[in-house]
Amino acid sequence: MIAQPYQLYIERKDASQNMARFYRLSIEPDLFGEICLIRQWGRIGAKGQSKVHHFESEAAAVELFLGLLRKKRGRGYRPGSLTSLGE
Repeated sequence: MIAQPYQLYIERKDASQNMARFYRLSIEPDLFGEICLIRQWGRIGAKGQSKVHHFESEAAAVELFLGLLRKKRGRGYRPGSLTSLGE
């Protein structure tokens, strides 16, 4: 069981490079109760790609979540609006 919800949506936009990217992270249980970190990324307005990581503990999932957040923030990603994805 997950103690609290973890969800993040960030964007990186640069009109001079025609760049408009999104990155979404969430920690959720799967159908079997296993802890999963779900990563989704791509161009804003497109479906993009996704990857699911499975963990034994919530702490391990949170550690990767925070590491990915630090990496993306360092590359210029900032909080965005989910309405950009049409949700």
